[in-house]
Amino acid sequence: MILPYDYLDSLQAKGRYLFSTDEAEAALKRSATATRAALRRLKADHVIADPMRGYHVIVPPEYRRLGCLPPDQFVPELMKRLDEPYYAALLTAAAYHGAGHQRPQAFQVMVSKPRRPIVCGDVRVEFASRGDAQDTAVVERNTRTGTLRIASPAATALEALGYINYCGGLDNVATVISELVETIDPDELAAEAERAAVSWVQRLGYLLVLLEAEELAAVLDPVLAEKRAFLVPLAPGRSMTRRPTDRRWKLSVNSRVEPDV
Repeated sequence: MILPYDYLDSLQAKGRYLFSTDEAEAALKRSATATRAALRRLKADHVIADPMRGYHVIVPPEYRRLGCLPPDQFVPELMKRLDEPYYAALLTAAAYHGAGHQRPQAFQVMVSKPRRPIVCGDVRVEFASRGDAQDTAVVERNTRTGTLRIASPAATALEALGYINYCGGLDNVATVISELVETIDPDELAAEAERAAVSWVQRLGYLLVLLEAEELAAVLDPVLAEKRAFLVPLAPGRSMTRRPTDRRWKLSVNSRVEPDV
């Protein structure tokens, strides 16, 4: 019979830090009841943590105070196990691309369908959903345990305007975009804008002009011309009554934007 600590050591020797309850039961050759009892003891000793029911992560000594493995080290494998397309998104993606003005309190992940947040020790993973998430342009970064998928700078800028409430409001979104401008590829921006909601394109175009990034804004003009655009508010949920209209972007300027640049 394999001892629980020996099992954890064998996983780490293979570079694995996430495992399922069923895998532990098979490896330890114990009953389901005995396996769960052993896992509870490991959790009480702060050696493992449970990001999701049925799944466990090994917590190395350097992360014991965190109470969990850092999210970039277990989210990719967990999403693979769940057969869920994913990528780090919104403020988390922006931080990876150098827009670190305001660090997100949660690790933000885009998936294809709604999913409840994960709370594991001091780690919080927040999910947003987008039906065509599998088509989003991503970049990959190596982590201690594998590879993390991250939304491209162009996709991040557009999605930030589709999920403003996840990103600390319009002023903060404008600040993030100001820090992404130098990393956005124009061709990639055009491709992502083609598949984005038209309102995202309208708002991004307006903000790029505001931020004096006219060359990138110009990339969006032909995309918008091909879409069926109606007048939309710059700030969703606020009145458009008696507000000036930006004719280029078909946008009701119903909020003053003050990026922290």
